[in-house]
Amino acid sequence: MALLRDRRPLKRWTYVGIYGPEILLCAAQVHVAGIPHAFWAVVDRADGALAQGTTFLPGRVHASRERLTVDARAVRIDLALERAGEPVEVTSPHGASYIWTRKDPVRATGTVTAAGRTHTIDGAGLVDASAGYHARVTAWEWSAGTGRDADGREILWNLVSGMHDAPQQSERTVWIDGRPQETPPVRFTGDLEGLACDADRTVLTFEPDAERARSENLLLVRSSYRQPMGSFSGTLPGGVLLAEGFGVMERHEARW
Repeated sequence: MALLRDRRPLKRWTYVGIYGPEILLCAAQVHVAGIPHAFWAVVDRADGALAQGTTFLPGRVHASRERLTVDARAVRIDLALERAGEPVEVTSPHGASYIWTRKDPVRATGTVTAAGRTHTIDGAGLVDASAGYHARVTAWEWSAGTGRDADGREILWNLVSGMHDAPQQSERTVWIDGRPQETPPVRFTGDLEGLACDADRTVLTFEPDAERARSENLLLVRSSYRQPMGSFSGTLPGGVLLAEGFGVMERHEARW
């Protein structure tokens, strides 16, 4: 994709999130108007300890659909990623131009070292590859997570309001044993306390373990986000009752 289209600069990122009962982690490579940066976070659910970082140096983070590596002072991540379901790909109008995303369910295996402790990972997650010429002012709320339903089926979800959120042909998806199902629109409740789907009267409740948060003012680019990670209970859109669920909530406002 070109660096400039419709007078808007290209933004693109690849985010990997792996969520489980013991460890919650994420990392991403981000480019805004050609300027790269990367971030990572690891939450140990045993004590809620959060190890996180952001860098503008190249090479510290590699995020793709096949592999996630982080090489930082306090965090080391080395995970092989294998496809674990059907991907969902969406292109949507946004402002005067368009945006694109692809969500891939994955299975992650490998090791994570944070706060001096090494963990063996064998768990489910999501790869979010996104790019486009977003409007100058963009705001969204988003949730992704993994778990099992009351029948023991593997569940993965990606739910959003603010981007790719048309009533149909949206990125809102619940995967059941790797098979995607689009959901009706959702709304995020309270201070990222959960989300609800009015179409089928389902409610999902969120309990945070730890939170990433960052605000930046780089004159032409401003960004403010919160990204708590923790556990979920309740029912996903489509009537999927969770027996257990782990993942992330996010609220992001950007002027870019």
